[in-house]
Amino acid sequence: QVQLVESGGGLVQPGGSLRLSCAASGITFSMYRMGWYRQAPGKQRELVAHITSGGLTNYADSVKGRLTISRENAKNTVYLQMSSLKPEDTAVYYCNAFLSLTTTYWGQGTQVTVSS
Repeated sequence: QVQLVESGGGLVQPGGSLRLSCAASGITFSMYRMGWYRQAPGKQRELVAHITSGGLTNYADSVKGRLTISRENAKNTVYLQMSSLKPEDTAVYYCNAFLSLTTTYWGQGTQVTVSS
């Protein structure tokens, strides 16, 4: 059974930092492209960042320079280090594991709220 379990969300003030983690089980983690997506109320889910099996990264323009994705294959874990957070970063953040269009998995999501 495949599981992606996110953790690390919470309430943070503007300008603050958080680190999200996503622990995967039931997949050959090193083979998957891992990603973080987010969905704000009333908006569509959008890509935040992803990292390929080879370590190549891609970011949404809105988060470049502030958010950093990384992976630790030995721990089957992908991270999202978030800094200089803004209120518009408030959303539910979802972890994604992608191998192909027919082999992709999602976590349950973790809430990030940026507010003073």
